[in-house]
Amino acid sequence: MAEAPRGRIRERPEDFVVEEIAAYEPSGEGEHVFVRLTKTNVTTIDAVRMVAAALGCDPREAGFAGMKDKRAVATQTVSMHAPRGVRPHELAARARCLSLPSIAVHDAVPHGHKLKAGHLAGNRFAIVVRDVEPERIDEAAESLGRAAREGLPNAFGAQRFGKAGDNVTRALAWLRGQERGPRDPKVQRLLWSSVQSAVFNAVLDARVRDGTWATALAGDLLKLRTSGGLFVCEDVEADRPRAGAGDVSPTGPIAGAKMRWPEGSPGALERREATAILGEDFDFARTRRLGEGSRRALRLWIEQLRWERADDDTAPFADLQAAGNATRPGHRRACMRVYFVLPKGAYATTVLAAAFTVDEARAPQEEPPPQQDETEGTTA
Repeated sequence: MAEAPRGRIRERPEDFVVEEIAAYEPSGEGEHVFVRLTKTNVTTIDAVRMVAAALGCDPREAGFAGMKDKRAVATQTVSMHAPRGVRPHELAARARCLSLPSIAVHDAVPHGHKLKAGHLAGNRFAIVVRDVEPERIDEAAESLGRAAREGLPNAFGAQRFGKAGDNVTRALAWLRGQERGPRDPKVQRLLWSSVQSAVFNAVLDARVRDGTWATALAGDLLKLRTSGGLFVCEDVEADRPRAGAGDVSPTGPIAGAKMRWPEGSPGALERREATAILGEDFDFARTRRLGEGSRRALRLWIEQLRWERADDDTAPFADLQAAGNATRPGHRRACMRVYFVLPKGAYATTVLAAAFTVDEARAPQEEPPPQQDETEGTTA
């Protein structure tokens, strides 16, 4: 199979724009304050710390629905708990007046509870893909269109597994009592989520190999595309056409103490893949406080997909040549601006990889960004 057109992302933070879609609006009353902000080239954790410090809030009491990448322009909501003696409406007024480096505050409204991981509906993306061969733009566009029509394998991205790719090994050594674990509960949950992600990806890979990742099998736990409801596939003849039409999708494991396992051959496959990673007789009760488990669709649906083509003449030829991106004097790179919406827990890079061989740019002297979910940092 021919290699997909090459494309380069994140040459600058403005090339990767993500906006968190709220699951609900703050009520206007309560001891927490929901702060809507846009951060540029700043991690979510650092943004939370900066806002908390500026407002005199305890960052340990802060909340957010999911982490967004550092090298991006990301709009999201974080919650701050009003310190003793400070009225929430007063804190909200102070938050709206904040002026912080690389952070713009849009609004701040009190609410009755802390914003928790996963409390979002999805994310809206606007991504610039640079260095695309002009003659292959249409090919990339057709691949994107096909992905939107048929869906994609809903894999967790490499960000989930740490910069060195060793989060799963670290997590299992800790959970088996072989090493001391991290003290920070957030880091503990992050490590466990990497194990959950590895098990899910192993199941998804197995079903991609046998061609059943979008097919209803007897015993599957199927998820309704519209409501997200789950039900067991008991009538294959009835459910397979629904899966083919995209009304339902098979799900995979987000392993945990309360996760519902499928039946039949899908259940046997999941237990086999889980055992290969976790080992025999893994005690899920030890992980209950880290996440009780859920189900995640094996198929990812892309919404509101559109794209634009433009000549990328933002850098002079000498700079392109120095970066190895120019092929001849006067060469002008082409770029695509791609827009789409994804549900929570999905990865923008999964969408781009359906159409491009993606290269990620790094700013000069820049360290790789923290390995975090570029959409949510949470399980679906």
